[in-house]
Amino acid sequence: MPPPTLPAASRLRSGPTSTSAQSPVAECPLALHVIHTGWVRVASPSPSTPASASSPMRQTLDLHLLGAVASQSNPFPMRLLRRIPLLVVEAACGDGVVSSSNEMQELWPLGEVDQKGTRFPCCIVWTPLPVVSWLAPYIGHVGIAREDGTVMDFAGSNFVSVDDLAYGSAARYLQLDRRKCCFPANLAAHVCARSYEHSEAGTAISWDDALQSGARRFEHKCYNLFTCNSHSFVASCLNRLAYGGSVGWNVLNLAALVWLRGRWLGKMAVVRSLLPFAAVACVGVLMAGWSFLIGMAAFSSLLLGWFVLGVYCFKGLVC
Repeated sequence: MPPPTLPAASRLRSGPTSTSAQSPVAECPLALHVIHTGWVRVASPSPSTPASASSPMRQTLDLHLLGAVASQSNPFPMRLLRRIPLLVVEAACGDGVVSSSNEMQELWPLGEVDQKGTRFPCCIVWTPLPVVSWLAPYIGHVGIAREDGTVMDFAGSNFVSVDDLAYGSAARYLQLDRRKCCFPANLAAHVCARSYEHSEAGTAISWDDALQSGARRFEHKCYNLFTCNSHSFVASCLNRLAYGGSVGWNVLNLAALVWLRGRWLGKMAVVRSLLPFAAVACVGVLMAGWSFLIGMAAFSSLLLGWFVLGVYCFKGLVC
């Protein structure tokens, strides 16, 4: 059965993007909205939509998904389209094509980071580990948040926690830029330099899709602090996103990224993370002398050395 006819103000085709004349958003009867679940809807634009005749007015989305289209006369009737390998959807106004210089923010607007520690849109969050962080404060538990701010973390064997960060609330966070990610519809649509490596690591059509794919993979893995931990899960998600054009994220460069660029969630977060380490160090020096600090340094060196060997020397030892 052939696919249904689309509204006159929209064009659905596969192939290169049209280079027809452009017109302001305010004059366009339709605006394209993409829901992160993979459904496409065409609806009337919001009155608050900014219009600028001088800004570029093309908006093209390469989607490898199942679409649904709505017309103006019957808002949001979800009519299924057959699956097409490369679907180029354009919301057009006459001969012009709607666009935006900041289309990602318009299509998937992010909320603000909740300083109370409950919502972190597109962020990596960090919290200290009991006992381990007392001896090596740079070691902790990490999670990665969806676009709505809900945190996901590899909390145990065959278990990815959602909205319940293991080992307490977040102490540090780092918000990532979605414009540095690669969401290819096919091999030719990659924007990262390592397209083949990205395809092998797994790709995604959206931020949330990458996290969901990573969660499904780690739901079949056993948790181990030394070989497969929360850092492994977040690094796998970043590789699916090809964040920063890289598919070489691992537990080491991820930990360095969080510690060098992460932000503390207030003074109490600093106290909660570093006070146990300082207390253990002081008590150890009083009871065993300065040799206790040497022992702590040796423990940190051995721990760091293990991950260096597992990541760079013995491939696959640390996932």
